[in-house]
Amino acid sequence: MRKMLAAFTLALAVGALALPALAQKTKKEMTPVDAIRAKLLRLPYYGVFDFLAFSYEDGTVTLKGYAYQPALKIAAEHAVKQVAGVSNVVDEIEVSPVSINDDELRWKLYYTLYSDPFLSRYAPGGGLLWGHRHRVPFGFFRSPIFAGLEPLGEYPIAIIVKNGQVTLMGVVDHEADKNVAALKARSVFGVFGVDNELEVDPDH
Repeated sequence: MRKMLAAFTLALAVGALALPALAQKTKKEMTPVDAIRAKLLRLPYYGVFDFLAFSYEDGTVTLKGYAYQPALKIAAEHAVKQVAGVSNVVDEIEVSPVSINDDELRWKLYYTLYSDPFLSRYAPGGGLLWGHRHRVPFGFFRSPIFAGLEPLGEYPIAIIVKNGQVTLMGVVDHEADKNVAALKARSVFGVFGVDNELEVDPDH
């Protein structure tokens, strides 16, 4: 019994020593694009009312998208500047204008979309956080705004509101989900129009 315990303790010790080396190796194997993606997905201010995309070429990172709060734009630029291999950051993230009406619309849209029985599986905790679930193929988004950039997010349906105009961004599993999301968004009182930029997951 003592020999088995000693062997087990030795195995744990060896494993513990190997973990830092493994973590370090994994970190070294990450490309700049992998590191940028990881940094952006970990931003504390990145939520359902935001949408970010980026590109990396010869040390230059271009950031685009929509930020509900100015803090996200600042944090995103600061985060990618810390990535090894990044020498320049072009920050073109658009910050939403301050608007009480838009704030009310955001929450109405959030509850309308994510509490709908047909779309509820996309709600937080539903396991469909597409930034982590799979990597969206390069050039996947057809929107000309994000041409040549890699989009990413933690909410399958991002809700962008500007002066009553709504843009839905993200990835859903079926064309029917995309259509229902737009229909529900248009039904919210105070919404002037809906631009449905949701994409359908080609691998689902």
